[in-house]
Amino acid sequence: MEIIELHSVDEDINELSDLLIKVVEDGASIGFLPPLAKTEANAFWKSCVKPDISFWVAKAEGKIAATIQLHLCTKPNGTHRAEIAKLMTHPSFRQKGIARKLMNHAEERAKQENRSLLILDTREGDPSNLLYQSIGYQEAGRIPKFAKNAEGGIDTTVLYYKMI
Repeated sequence: MEIIELHSVDEDINELSDLLIKVVEDGASIGFLPPLAKTEANAFWKSCVKPDISFWVAKAEGKIAATIQLHLCTKPNGTHRAEIAKLMTHPSFRQKGIARKLMNHAEERAKQENRSLLILDTREGDPSNLLYQSIGYQEAGRIPKFAKNAEGGIDTTVLYYKMI
């Protein structure tokens, strides 16, 4: 497995969009609902190329297996913090430690950027909760009825933080 930082999505846009569409179809709560159109997925990835976003892919078997983003807070009172976002792993590559490696990679970059607080959120009950807790993230709270799901319901989100 290889972790690569992307500064442009042009070369990988189709594969990135296919990954996003697949994980959304598989039930991931990452801001989108199925069916996700390819044009919407493409637009999302193009919006991720910004100076305050560090963005990596994990490649395995020659394919993009997973992604993660680190959003640096640029507000004057928040330059000590960053948000972990859009950690997604293709269903074929889950349970192989890729997400954990991407989390560690993002945390190392956060330290290089002089960030001491990381935050993230995830849907209550998702397997990602176990990953975050296992690598030292603390639950800060829960927000009920935070995000719609594909079945028409509204799920709770769990907020996590980690001091690094």
